[in-house]
Amino acid sequence: MRAGFFERIFLPGLAFKAAVIGGGYATGRELASFFLPSGAVGGFKALALATVIWSLVCALTFAFAFETRSRDYRTFFKALLGCGWFAYEIAFLLALVVILAVFAAAAGQVGSALAGFPAYAGAIGLAVAIAVVASCGNDAVESLFKYVSVLLYGTYLLFFVLALWRFGDRISTGLGHPAPSDGWIAGGTTYAIYNIIGAIVILPVTRHLRSRRDAVAAGLLCGPLAMLPAALFFLAMIGFADTLLVHPLPSDFLLSQLDMPWFRVIFQLMILAAMLESGVGGVHAINERLSNMIATRARRDRGLTPFQRLASTSAVLLFAVVVADRVGLVALIADGYRWLAYLFLLVYVAPLLTLGAARLWRTRTHAAACEGSRE
Repeated sequence: MRAGFFERIFLPGLAFKAAVIGGGYATGRELASFFLPSGAVGGFKALALATVIWSLVCALTFAFAFETRSRDYRTFFKALLGCGWFAYEIAFLLALVVILAVFAAAAGQVGSALAGFPAYAGAIGLAVAIAVVASCGNDAVESLFKYVSVLLYGTYLLFFVLALWRFGDRISTGLGHPAPSDGWIAGGTTYAIYNIIGAIVILPVTRHLRSRRDAVAAGLLCGPLAMLPAALFFLAMIGFADTLLVHPLPSDFLLSQLDMPWFRVIFQLMILAAMLESGVGGVHAINERLSNMIATRARRDRGLTPFQRLASTSAVLLFAVVVADRVGLVALIADGYRWLAYLFLLVYVAPLLTLGAARLWRTRTHAAACEGSRE
């Protein structure tokens, strides 16, 4: 079946949104760590900077993946780094454990806030759901990205409207409150770069692209699609900036200020759904890499079986849950994510902007020369 406009242009952006919203973003913890310290003006500058970085890097990533026929991260980095491709594999596995640990810790916090469950219960429940969906393959993962997106965008929009209604005066005061706006470049860049792993995580979704133009258009949409809910949420957070800088679950604090139990349940369920699709995206990337490797070595069309997908996913998730229990949500985001940003800048962003861009330019120049010779 031929892919339509939605699958080619919008689905990669929705998948990228899924990769970056789960965990800290959905709970508000990432926004509090990287944007609130710069105040309202500096925070929005940082959000805009991160949006631009995401769009440009995603466009270049998708274009390079299309030209090199890369649908998993191993193929992509063998084309980009040559024999040094394993450096990204190490970085990705480290990042995946940290990110999944953030999801597990956040799920534990949400489960505790929503129903009084022990922290480990929410983490285990999320891990089981991720394992089940990821074991079902590409079609199930893509369907999850589509349908959870409707819930996510709708919930954030409703939250923003209710926040304006309930404490719009505090938001207005916060916007006018003088605050240091320095640090926004570092905050926006750090946030963007450690999250840019999402562009690699969702490479299996780019199988629908039919041209380099599709790749660039889909990549440029990634930034706005992923950052729109963040901008709405950040605006609501400004009214309680001092409290939210240290609160482990900013979303739950804001929901308590709304004092609407029915919406609190909806929002917390949305957070769990966002973490589900984010976690599924990460472990699906691992499964696709293993599946393609097995298919290539065995010289067959079929890679991992559903049972093998379930087993590999469960092993990664179990380790992540243990890390989450030992470290905690705030420490994982404040410390682990900053180191990941430096790591991905070194092994992914810098090589893509230099080696990858140069290869794309040579390919374009060669294609133009061939077309000119035919004329």
